[in-house]
Amino acid sequence: MRVADKVAIVTGGGAGIGAALATALAAAGAKVVVSDLDEPAALAVSERINADHPGATVGVGADAAVTEEIRGLIAVAQQHYGPVDLYFANAGIVGAPGLDVGDDDWDRALDVNLRAHIRAARLLVPEWVERGAGYFVSTASAAGLLTQIGSATYSVSKHAAVGFAEWLSITYGDQGVRVSCLCPMGVNTKLLYAGQDSGSELGATATRAVVSAGHVLDPADVADIVLAAVAAEEFLILPHPQVLDMYRHKGADYDRWLRGMRRYQASLSAETH
Repeated sequence: MRVADKVAIVTGGGAGIGAALATALAAAGAKVVVSDLDEPAALAVSERINADHPGATVGVGADAAVTEEIRGLIAVAQQHYGPVDLYFANAGIVGAPGLDVGDDDWDRALDVNLRAHIRAARLLVPEWVERGAGYFVSTASAAGLLTQIGSATYSVSKHAAVGFAEWLSITYGDQGVRVSCLCPMGVNTKLLYAGQDSGSELGATATRAVVSAGHVLDPADVADIVLAAVAAEEFLILPHPQVLDMYRHKGADYDRWLRGMRRYQASLSAETH
């Protein structure tokens, strides 16, 4: 899909990958609703983009996991620019590390990293099917294909996000709805270092695992890769190409892969002492 003259919503747009996506979309000629739970951050990103591309964006404070607030984002897009063509379900959280995580933490991780995608799709996909066109971009993670050392909530919710994106593509792909699923490893954002900042050994190990697994990319570079994939209508977006080899190794011999991951975790844990 060509993004020029299209209308997009980007959640988690107040920083990191989301801000970079909004910037790249506007530069490519799209109109963008920049959404973030942190309203001042969303407004600041929108203002910065509009300085270079007047009127290209509007910033909105919203919780991307709440149906009525997603509905509000769609209404803002409609009011300012027209019907939504692309939805970037980018908002995400890491979640607390370890097994001793309460139900509230599990619910929030699943709400933000998975159910937010489901709730947005419920509102958008029926209209896209009627129009015969629409694009849903899910920000998952390499953890959704592999795993995340340390955080069960992150690993499980990102696996589920990949699964939902697959289902969405299979179910509606022949009706004009395009789907892409972004699965990066390390990207230089606050989210990357959240585990390290948690103060727990497992959290620090989780951050070290991501940082040591491959080159940490700049969000702007990831955004460029995403837009190229959207233009080509590719499902799986891997800014770190080595993830595909890791994924193949996992599928080829699951038990061997699990043993290797346990060894890797032990070596990282030893480095933190």
